[in-house]
Amino acid sequence: MRIISGVVPGVSRLARLQVELSKKARQRLKWFDYYNLRGQNARLTCRYFGISPQTFYRWKRRYNPRHIASLEDRSHRPRHLRQPTYSTELVEAVLKLREEYPRWGKDKLMILLHREGFNCSASMVGRILHKLKERGILKEPLPNHISARKRRWQRPYAIRKPKEYVAKKPGDIVEVDTLDVRPLPGVVLKHFTARDVISRWDVLEAHRRATSNTASGFIDVLLKRMPFPIKAIQVDGGSEFQDAFERECQKRGIKLFVLPPRSPKLNGHVERAQRTHTEEFYEVTEASFELGELNQALLEWEKVYNTVRPHQALGYLTPLEFLEQYQQKRREVMCH
Repeated sequence: MRIISGVVPGVSRLARLQVELSKKARQRLKWFDYYNLRGQNARLTCRYFGISPQTFYRWKRRYNPRHIASLEDRSHRPRHLRQPTYSTELVEAVLKLREEYPRWGKDKLMILLHREGFNCSASMVGRILHKLKERGILKEPLPNHISARKRRWQRPYAIRKPKEYVAKKPGDIVEVDTLDVRPLPGVVLKHFTARDVISRWDVLEAHRRATSNTASGFIDVLLKRMPFPIKAIQVDGGSEFQDAFERECQKRGIKLFVLPPRSPKLNGHVERAQRTHTEEFYEVTEASFELGELNQALLEWEKVYNTVRPHQALGYLTPLEFLEQYQQKRREVMCH
């Protein structure tokens, strides 16, 4: 294949013709340049570009070398569009009812229209409302937020985790979450779990209630039991992680990242940890659920979890073994 200055022939032809093509059209033009330079071998062209023969031949039938824009995508708009079957009287009736009852949807409006003698479906009313909004005839009322609807509480310190912030070493992000434990009828305990996303080191503690004061006290436990400094904590929007908890993070200089609503998957490490502690501790423990005894048993399980239990995510190392290897690698890098 003859290439001039590293440019595919089709691209140089585009430069001469000064034709503006999309990225996809330029790629298709390369297909046909390659196809012609290889003796019009379609199978070889398909293998080279990783496309199916059906795709190649479809564009070959469409391609006009004198009209390179024929390689652009065509509109998928149907040739024949469905024409409105509703009358002007029905449109006026829908507009009048919607202006009178601005919060009622198409289903309720359909019932009122039937009472007035109109024969229409809910979908027809919905189409009419959509058209009226498109044309700017129907104006929706502005919400004034004076109802009992909850306003979002402004976080004075917590922020969304920036996209560029990535955990690279232990302590960069520690996910914290709570779990309801119901061992007996009428008994509900609040289990706190903190997990470092790099080393999988966990810290556990149970309480009778999950309040912001309880959660702020859990920060002290974290700092004592995590074998490395904590740079950032990530939590969901629970009330226990507001107020006193947020002030404590700010006081200690720990970044606090709060998740968007309804997104537990973003705290996936600690969510998975909650399942593990439920299955491997709470469902098999012989400890009573008196708080002091339970926390002592949790502390023993925490040691087993961090120093004995192999973790598949760590290549079947324990978190302690992982940290020892991590520190050894850092020392070797610093020596070199």
